[in-house]
Amino acid sequence: QLQLVESGGGLVQPGGSLRLSCAASGNFFSFLNISWYRQAPEKQREFVARIGRDSSGGVTIYADSVKGRFTISRDNAKNTAYLEMSSLKPEDTAVYYCNAYGAYAGNRYQSWGQGTQVTVSS
Repeated sequence: QLQLVESGGGLVQPGGSLRLSCAASGNFFSFLNISWYRQAPEKQREFVARIGRDSSGGVTIYADSVKGRFTISRDNAKNTAYLEMSSLKPEDTAVYYCNAYGAYAGNRYQSWGQGTQVTVSS
């Protein structure tokens, strides 16, 4: 079973920065594709960023709304992915969710974390 735990959310002023973390269980983290999504009040969950598994070269992609401001990365030794957010705007306010999917040893895995709140406000 794959479990994900996000952390690092909080209240930050416009223009500020935060780093979110997504810690995964298991010993196959490098085989997982890791994504961040967010959901603002009364809006649908939307894609933010993704980093591919090692075998795909760890390719990163970003939503246009965060390109140049957010950076996704991973530390396989720590079973953890990160989302570095800078130049934050009030419209970045949302619950941020980590998602992981992949295959290892003949099994397919897919899981969501519980989410972490990010509030950008003065």
